[in-house]
Amino acid sequence: MTRGELLHLLIGQGRIQGFEFRRWFVQNTGETWSGYPEALQWLTKGKRSHMLLFSHEFAKHFFQSGRRIQYVVEPQTFERVTADGRSLTVNRKAHLRHSSRDDVWRFHLREMAARAEPLHYIRRFLITEETIAAVSRPPVQASDEDNYDNENLIRDIA
Repeated sequence: MTRGELLHLLIGQGRIQGFEFRRWFVQNTGETWSGYPEALQWLTKGKRSHMLLFSHEFAKHFFQSGRRIQYVVEPQTFERVTADGRSLTVNRKAHLRHSSRDDVWRFHLREMAARAEPLHYIRRFLITEETIAAVSRPPVQASDEDNYDNENLIRDIA
């Protein structure tokens, strides 16, 4: 999934939950509205998408307070020591979780700000067929700035 496709899905989910993308775009970017495809193309360049992702208005609609949301927990591997002193490797599979909090949008803005690539973080909240197929694969690493605009955010099936 490319950056443009991901932003399209994020904006669509936000709009379903009451986010007015056109109004937000005109007020926050300083650009004139010439249509949705042009606005989406403008947002995909460089790190302009962060304007949308870190917008309180967008976050409030995308992560509605008190509403139950689903997200993907990525696979984990870690070492633990058993009671008898043996070292044990624990492998946890990727799975879906549910959460609801009163200030959920603030929590997720803090979590996105702590990540190298906020789009990879918010991608977990778009549950699609592609997400379900990809949950067992290793996470995608953040790419170099040169290829940032065309980066695939979910690895293609080999």
